[in-house]
Amino acid sequence: MLAIENLDLKYGAAQVLWNVSLKAEAGQVTCIMGRNGVGKTSLLRGVVGQQPLAGGRILWQGKDIAGLAPFERARRGIAYVPQGREIFPLLTVKENLESGFAALKSKKAIPDEVFELFPVLKTMLSRRGGDLSGGQQQQLAIGRAMVTRPSLMILDEPTEGIQPSIIKDIGRAIRYLRDKGEMVILLVEQYYDFAHELADRFAVMDRGQVILSGSKSEMLEQNVRRHLTV
Repeated sequence: MLAIENLDLKYGAAQVLWNVSLKAEAGQVTCIMGRNGVGKTSLLRGVVGQQPLAGGRILWQGKDIAGLAPFERARRGIAYVPQGREIFPLLTVKENLESGFAALKSKKAIPDEVFELFPVLKTMLSRRGGDLSGGQQQQLAIGRAMVTRPSLMILDEPTEGIQPSIIKDIGRAIRYLRDKGEMVILLVEQYYDFAHELADRFAVMDRGQVILSGSKSEMLEQNVRRHLTV
Protein backbone atom coordinates (compact mmCIF):
# COMPACT_ATOMS: atom_id res chain seq x y z
CA MET A 1 0.00 0.00 0.00
CA LEU A 2 1.01 3.60 -0.65
CA ALA A 3 0.19 6.08 2.10
CA ILE A 4 0.89 9.79 1.68
CA GLU A 5 0.66 11.58 5.01
CA ASN A 6 0.44 15.34 5.55
CA LEU A 7 2.67 16.11 2.58
CA ASP A 8 3.90 19.67 2.02
CA LEU A 9 5.95 20.61 -1.05
CA LYS A 10 7.63 23.84 -2.13
CA TYR A 11 9.43 25.20 -5.17
CA GLY A 12 11.82 27.66 -3.56
CA ALA A 13 9.73 30.03 -1.43
CA ALA A 14 6.47 29.07 -3.17
CA GLN A 15 4.46 26.36 -1.45
CA VAL A 16 2.41 24.28 -3.87
CA LEU A 17 1.08 21.43 -1.68
CA TRP A 18 -0.44 21.72 1.77
CA ASN A 19 -1.03 18.80 4.10
CA VAL A 20 -1.93 16.32 1.34
CA SER A 21 -2.91 12.83 2.50
CA LEU A 22 -4.20 9.87 0.53
CA LYS A 23 -3.93 6.10 0.33
CA ALA A 24 -3.74 3.76 -2.65
CA GLU A 25 -4.02 -0.01 -2.46
CA ALA A 26 -3.04 -2.94 -4.66
CA GLY A 27 -5.66 -4.12 -7.11
CA GLN A 28 -7.18 -0.65 -7.37
CA VAL A 29 -6.82 2.45 -9.51
CA THR A 30 -6.68 5.59 -7.40
CA CYS A 31 -7.36 8.60 -9.59
CA ILE A 32 -6.26 12.15 -8.76
CA MET A 33 -8.29 14.81 -10.53
CA GLY A 34 -8.43 18.59 -10.63
CA ARG A 35 -7.89 21.61 -12.85
CA ASN A 36 -4.52 22.50 -14.36
CA GLY A 37 -2.11 23.98 -11.85
CA VAL A 38 -3.64 22.59 -8.65
CA GLY A 39 -0.61 20.46 -7.74
CA LYS A 40 -1.35 17.03 -9.22
CA THR A 41 1.97 16.64 -11.06
CA SER A 42 3.85 18.14 -8.12
CA LEU A 43 2.36 15.45 -5.90
CA LEU A 44 3.55 12.72 -8.26
CA ARG A 45 7.02 14.28 -8.46
CA GLY A 46 7.17 14.20 -4.68
CA VAL A 47 6.18 10.53 -4.58
CA VAL A 48 8.81 9.45 -7.12
CA GLY A 49 11.53 11.65 -5.60
CA GLN A 50 11.94 14.25 -8.31
CA GLN A 51 11.10 17.02 -5.84
CA PRO A 52 12.06 17.04 -2.15
CA LEU A 53 9.32 17.37 0.44
CA ALA A 54 8.91 20.28 2.80
CA GLY A 55 7.06 18.07 5.26
CA GLY A 56 5.12 14.86 5.69
CA ARG A 57 5.79 11.21 4.92
CA ILE A 58 5.48 8.83 2.00
CA LEU A 59 4.99 5.27 3.20
CA TRP A 60 5.50 2.56 0.62
CA GLN A 61 4.96 -1.01 1.80
CA GLY A 62 5.16 0.25 5.36
CA LYS A 63 8.47 2.14 5.05
CA ASP A 64 9.04 5.88 4.75
CA ILE A 65 10.74 6.51 1.41
CA ALA A 66 10.74 10.31 1.53
CA GLY A 67 14.52 10.42 1.93
CA LEU A 68 15.32 8.05 -0.93
CA ALA A 69 16.67 9.10 -4.32
CA PRO A 70 14.50 8.46 -7.40
CA PHE A 71 16.61 5.48 -8.53
CA GLU A 72 16.28 3.90 -5.08
CA ARG A 73 12.51 4.24 -5.26
CA ALA A 74 12.54 2.70 -8.74
CA ARG A 75 14.42 -0.29 -7.33
CA ARG A 76 11.70 -0.63 -4.73
CA GLY A 77 9.13 -1.17 -7.43
CA ILE A 78 7.95 2.37 -8.20
CA ALA A 79 7.50 3.21 -11.91
CA TYR A 80 6.59 6.62 -13.31
CA VAL A 81 4.96 7.42 -16.65
CA PRO A 82 5.39 11.20 -16.79
CA GLN A 83 3.24 13.77 -18.49
CA GLY A 84 4.68 14.30 -21.96
CA ARG A 85 5.98 10.69 -22.05
CA GLU A 86 9.71 11.62 -22.02
CA ILE A 87 10.82 8.74 -24.18
CA PHE A 88 14.33 8.89 -25.71
CA PRO A 89 13.72 10.16 -29.27
CA LEU A 90 17.05 9.00 -30.74
CA LEU A 91 16.93 5.51 -29.23
CA THR A 92 15.00 2.70 -30.87
CA VAL A 93 11.81 1.33 -29.37
CA LYS A 94 13.78 -1.71 -28.19
CA GLU A 95 16.45 0.49 -26.58
CA ASN A 96 13.79 2.63 -24.90
CA LEU A 97 12.18 -0.47 -23.42
CA GLU A 98 15.54 -1.84 -22.31
CA SER A 99 16.30 1.41 -20.47
CA GLY A 100 13.89 0.05 -17.85
CA PHE A 101 16.47 -2.62 -17.03
CA ALA A 102 18.36 -0.04 -14.94
CA ALA A 103 15.85 -0.56 -12.11
CA LEU A 104 16.25 -4.35 -12.12
CA LYS A 105 18.72 -6.61 -10.38
CA SER A 106 17.66 -9.67 -12.36
CA LYS A 107 15.17 -10.82 -15.03
CA LYS A 108 16.50 -8.28 -17.50
CA ALA A 109 14.09 -9.12 -20.28
CA ILE A 110 11.11 -7.35 -21.79
CA PRO A 111 7.94 -9.04 -20.43
CA ASP A 112 5.75 -10.67 -23.08
CA GLU A 113 2.73 -8.79 -21.72
CA VAL A 114 4.18 -5.51 -22.99
CA PHE A 115 3.74 -6.74 -26.57
CA GLU A 116 0.45 -8.45 -25.77
CA LEU A 117 -1.00 -5.16 -24.56
CA PHE A 118 0.74 -2.97 -27.14
CA PRO A 119 1.42 -5.14 -30.21
CA VAL A 120 2.41 -2.12 -32.30
CA LEU A 121 5.62 -1.87 -30.26
CA LYS A 122 6.74 -5.32 -31.40
CA THR A 123 6.41 -4.27 -35.04
CA MET A 124 8.45 -1.11 -34.41
CA LEU A 125 11.34 -2.38 -32.29
CA SER A 126 13.97 -0.99 -34.66
CA ARG A 127 12.23 2.38 -35.17
CA ARG A 128 13.49 5.45 -33.32
CA GLY A 129 11.25 6.62 -30.50
CA GLY A 130 11.04 10.09 -31.97
CA ASP A 131 9.53 8.71 -35.19
CA LEU A 132 6.49 7.29 -33.38
CA SER A 133 3.17 9.09 -33.15
CA GLY A 134 2.17 10.65 -29.83
CA GLY A 135 -0.11 7.73 -29.03
CA GLN A 136 2.57 5.18 -29.88
CA GLN A 137 5.05 7.07 -27.70
CA GLN A 138 2.56 6.91 -24.83
CA GLN A 139 2.28 3.15 -25.28
CA LEU A 140 6.07 2.98 -25.30
CA ALA A 141 6.29 4.99 -22.07
CA ILE A 142 3.86 2.64 -20.33
CA GLY A 143 5.67 -0.38 -21.77
CA ARG A 144 8.99 0.96 -20.48
CA ALA A 145 7.46 1.30 -17.01
CA MET A 146 6.16 -2.27 -17.22
CA VAL A 147 9.68 -3.53 -18.00
CA THR A 148 10.70 -2.55 -14.46
CA ARG A 149 8.07 -5.01 -13.14
CA PRO A 150 6.66 -2.41 -10.75
CA SER A 151 4.47 -2.85 -7.71
CA LEU A 152 3.39 0.80 -7.94
CA MET A 153 2.72 2.43 -11.30
CA ILE A 154 2.17 6.18 -11.43
CA LEU A 155 0.71 7.68 -14.61
CA ASP A 156 0.41 11.42 -15.26
CA GLU A 157 -2.38 12.20 -17.74
CA PRO A 158 -1.75 9.28 -20.12
CA THR A 159 -4.65 10.30 -22.39
CA GLU A 160 -3.43 13.86 -23.02
CA GLY A 161 -3.33 14.56 -26.75
CA ILE A 162 -3.98 10.92 -27.65
CA GLN A 163 -6.34 9.67 -30.36
CA PRO A 164 -9.45 7.81 -29.13
CA SER A 165 -8.41 4.37 -30.44
CA ILE A 166 -5.18 4.46 -28.43
CA ILE A 167 -6.98 5.82 -25.37
CA LYS A 168 -8.99 2.59 -25.45
CA ASP A 169 -5.75 0.55 -25.65
CA ILE A 170 -4.31 2.45 -22.70
CA GLY A 171 -7.48 1.94 -20.68
CA ARG A 172 -7.43 -1.77 -21.46
CA ALA A 173 -3.80 -1.99 -20.31
CA ILE A 174 -4.49 -0.18 -17.04
CA ARG A 175 -7.50 -2.40 -16.39
CA TYR A 176 -5.41 -5.52 -17.06
CA LEU A 177 -2.69 -4.41 -14.64
CA ARG A 178 -5.25 -3.53 -11.98
CA ASP A 179 -7.13 -6.79 -12.31
CA LYS A 180 -4.00 -8.83 -11.70
CA GLY A 181 -4.45 -7.60 -8.14
CA GLU A 182 -0.76 -7.13 -7.38
CA MET A 183 -0.13 -3.53 -8.43
CA VAL A 184 -0.98 -0.17 -6.89
CA ILE A 185 -1.97 2.24 -9.67
CA LEU A 186 -1.97 6.00 -9.11
CA LEU A 187 -3.47 7.87 -12.06
CA VAL A 188 -3.65 11.61 -12.68
CA GLU A 189 -6.35 12.36 -15.22
CA GLN A 190 -8.55 15.23 -16.41
CA TYR A 191 -10.72 13.22 -18.79
CA TYR A 192 -13.59 12.33 -16.45
CA ASP A 193 -15.20 9.58 -18.52
CA PHE A 194 -11.87 7.72 -18.84
CA ALA A 195 -11.18 8.14 -15.12
CA HIS A 196 -14.66 7.06 -14.05
CA GLU A 197 -14.45 3.90 -16.14
CA LEU A 198 -11.20 2.81 -14.48
CA ALA A 199 -11.01 4.35 -11.02
CA ASP A 200 -11.86 2.55 -7.81
CA ARG A 201 -11.10 5.60 -5.68
CA PHE A 202 -10.91 9.34 -6.36
CA ALA A 203 -9.02 12.23 -4.82
CA VAL A 204 -9.92 15.69 -6.13
CA MET A 205 -7.40 18.50 -5.67
CA ASP A 206 -7.73 22.27 -5.64
CA ARG A 207 -5.09 24.87 -4.76
CA GLY A 208 -2.60 22.30 -3.52
CA GLN A 209 -4.97 20.39 -1.27
CA VAL A 210 -7.18 17.31 -1.47
CA ILE A 211 -10.72 18.65 -1.11
CA LEU A 212 -12.72 15.51 -1.96
CA SER A 213 -11.86 11.83 -1.68
CA GLY A 214 -13.62 8.51 -1.55
CA SER A 215 -14.60 5.41 -3.45
CA LYS A 216 -16.28 5.68 -6.85
CA SER A 217 -19.64 4.86 -5.29
CA GLU A 218 -19.23 7.68 -2.78
CA MET A 219 -18.30 10.37 -5.30
CA LEU A 220 -21.09 12.24 -7.09
CA GLU A 221 -20.23 13.00 -10.71
CA GLN A 222 -21.37 16.62 -10.53
CA ASN A 223 -19.19 17.25 -7.47
CA VAL A 224 -16.13 15.95 -9.28
CA ARG A 225 -16.87 17.66 -12.59
CA ARG A 226 -17.31 21.10 -11.06
CA HIS A 227 -13.69 20.96 -9.90
CA LEU A 228 -12.49 20.13 -13.41
CA THR A 229 -13.97 23.08 -15.28
CA VAL A 230 -12.44 26.55 -15.36
